[in-house]
Amino acid sequence: MTSAAETSTGESWTAAFAHALRPLIDASRTEVAPPFDAAFAEQLGRRLVAIAARTLVLELHNARGTLTSPTSAERFTEFTRTLNLSSIFNRYPVLARLLAQACEQAVSTHHELSSRFTRDRERIVRTIFDGDDPGALISIETGQGDAHQQGRTVAILTFESGGKLVYRPRPVGLHVRFTEQLEWLAGRTGLTFRAPRLLPRDGYGWIEHIAYEPCADVAGVAEFYQRLGALLALLYAVDGTDMHYENLIACGDQPVLVDVETLFHPTLTPDTDPAVLALVRSVHRTALLPHVLLGDNGVADVSGVGGDHGVLSPLNAVDWADAGTDRMRLVRRPKTSSGALNRPLLGDTPAEPADYQDSLLAGFRAGYDAIVAHRDELLRLVRQCVNEEVRFVARATRQYARLLDESTHPSVLADALDRDLAFGVLVVDDPLLDRLVPFEVSDLWRGDVPLFTCRPGSTDLWTASGLRLPGMLPEPGLHAVTRKVLAMSEVDRHDQQWMITALLASRPRPVSHHSGVPLPGHVAPVDPDPARLLVAACGIADQILAHAVTGEDRVNWLGLELVDDRHWTVQPLGAGLSNGYTGVALFLAELGQLTGAARYVDFARDALRPLPALLEMFAHEPELVTAAGGGIHGLGGICHGLARLTPLLGLDRALLTQAVRLMPEEDPSLTVVDGVAGSLAAMLAVGTPEALALAYHYAAALRGAICPANGFARGHSGIGWALRRYAATVRDEVSDVAARTFLESDAIDPTDTGWCTGLAGVALARDDKRLAGLLASREPLRDMSLCHGELGVVEALAAHHPSAATRRTALLLGALEEHGARCATPGGVPSPGLLTGLAGIGHGLLRQGFGIPSVLLLQASPDTEESTR
Repeated sequence: MTSAAETSTGESWTAAFAHALRPLIDASRTEVAPPFDAAFAEQLGRRLVAIAARTLVLELHNARGTLTSPTSAERFTEFTRTLNLSSIFNRYPVLARLLAQACEQAVSTHHELSSRFTRDRERIVRTIFDGDDPGALISIETGQGDAHQQGRTVAILTFESGGKLVYRPRPVGLHVRFTEQLEWLAGRTGLTFRAPRLLPRDGYGWIEHIAYEPCADVAGVAEFYQRLGALLALLYAVDGTDMHYENLIACGDQPVLVDVETLFHPTLTPDTDPAVLALVRSVHRTALLPHVLLGDNGVADVSGVGGDHGVLSPLNAVDWADAGTDRMRLVRRPKTSSGALNRPLLGDTPAEPADYQDSLLAGFRAGYDAIVAHRDELLRLVRQCVNEEVRFVARATRQYARLLDESTHPSVLADALDRDLAFGVLVVDDPLLDRLVPFEVSDLWRGDVPLFTCRPGSTDLWTASGLRLPGMLPEPGLHAVTRKVLAMSEVDRHDQQWMITALLASRPRPVSHHSGVPLPGHVAPVDPDPARLLVAACGIADQILAHAVTGEDRVNWLGLELVDDRHWTVQPLGAGLSNGYTGVALFLAELGQLTGAARYVDFARDALRPLPALLEMFAHEPELVTAAGGGIHGLGGICHGLARLTPLLGLDRALLTQAVRLMPEEDPSLTVVDGVAGSLAAMLAVGTPEALALAYHYAAALRGAICPANGFARGHSGIGWALRRYAATVRDEVSDVAARTFLESDAIDPTDTGWCTGLAGVALARDDKRLAGLLASREPLRDMSLCHGELGVVEALAAHHPSAATRRTALLLGALEEHGARCATPGGVPSPGLLTGLAGIGHGLLRQGFGIPSVLLLQASPDTEESTR
């Protein structure tokens, strides 16, 4: 499959289609005076082709039998030269309307820009160019960014001297106010900030063109990220958002924001999860820090520190195969990012933001502390923004852009009603968004990305046409910003610093489940007697409690967690056992039982409050059960957690019964963490007749199955372990034979010592003393987690080499005292989850001191084991 860019005549396929539309382009071109008419015609041609391409390709296919040229490329050219536009427009009157509208808008916006420039030229020279005349205007490049308000777009003007100027067809008053705030921040931090020069006018403005410049050295990059950290503190304080990579320019050691129209942006979320609210109100909202989009093609960081070169777009985009031939057809495939100008270069390599985390954090602390120390001064500046225009982002711009593109399909260009029906996807049963749909549709019909604005001092919204929609917002943005600035404190600063480190750690990178680096050799061991283990576990629990986010009737946490075991992301904990709030609650409940401390029990109980409603939702929407799956990550883990938590917290057993009844009978995965093997082990731990019946079903599905992977979590050992456990429970020799087959077929990587993929997991699965001895000879791990860290290793050592387990637990306690808990996250960022985070470390300590049931082996509570026997 080719994607030819050239036709047989040497012109691009876009230019060839533009030639077919030349009557429209030429008629519009006569309205534009030289020397700008040629560039105007070229830009208009690209716009018209974008609207008409799908229809023209369909007509090309319909005409293939009538084209007589000898080659495919020549037949394409023949089609574009003989196309009867009148006939096309008769069949597709909506297309004719859209093309004519685009021509009228292009002429109108060109005249508007030209007249504004002529009127303002003298002020522009004086204000933007500091009195140095840049010479004659030689080009106007429109189409920069999205079209709003009847085709208006940002434009770049180039002058004879080479100087450039940015034209923004919307008010820039908010940018002026932000520049004042930035100057104030500079005076309070001692940092200097570059901001573009501005000339605000009535309804539009002129902005200095900021050119990209590389950094001279590492020191310059460090200064860039220090300034970016202080800038982040200010954006956080004034509720800035949408500061993605296209809105930030790296100008040497200066990060320069070139679009700040979304300051004071309202926070809208109907979610009652306090962790969701904490996330959307945090520094994450700015989009200046890693903001990862996930899709079938992988991930991409679109944040202010993202925009990586050469990355595939996560979602497929419309493209053309065999372009410029009569075989031309629409395809959907990922596109490769060409990179951006938002990150400083060292040589030819963009500086990785995580490498300059210390500089960014230092700048953030400086900016944050300056705001706290002089908050009244900032609030005075903030109140001056009360009537400035703020862009309200109702939906992601990419959603609008995709809808605009899809609505050029020929099936909706014959009848306007069909195109209206296509826009019906905007109705999403959301009270606010659904009220905006008529205005969104109106904008989309004009070929615009829908635009809504608000004012910091008002709850009203304004449409692109200026219509005022009263009382649409829950509160004025100015009130929210004032409340946030007044609440900024040392505790909040620490929370935001955690968020910064977690977000930087979530930058797309290869994910490894291999055990990590050894523990530094200078750590002094600490005697792991039960009292010390309990104190250490309490310290970890208190750390978890300190970072809990509480709401009216529940508690939750933000964590740095793996999505599909492929990508790290900062998100509220879900319900799962492995890295969700059920696992955290289990550790807290275990600790509460041992210590008698009510605070641990209360937090555990509050964390579980959403579970009944979640299970009820699963009962009414079976597709959610399919999505959740079984295994430790899914409903199997929830069932195991409830089986353990029910006696610990005195929960109603009906909740566990309901969870077991929701377990999926079929699962595409066979593994422990997210499939049938984990579900089998979980049902054995639950031990009720209904659970054991499911266990019989799962065991039958596993016998004779084929698994291509190795290890406990996702491979042969885990499946063999689950079958062996089933065989021992019900005395099933067939399952025992199948278990041995799986266990013996697992390949062992002697360099990997972890539970999930390495020696520890295989040793546990086989109950193998020899492998445990091999494990004992390996160096202790710096990572303390259950999954592929030291506590997973200690679990495997405890049965056959208790002295080795004790020695390594002593070293772990020493490392914990010297360095704090080290999670299995990128950079060891603290996260509350069970397998990779703090709750698992705490659970592992309690297991070594008090023999509580193992979550790695999904062991049942003693009363459950007794009832099963």
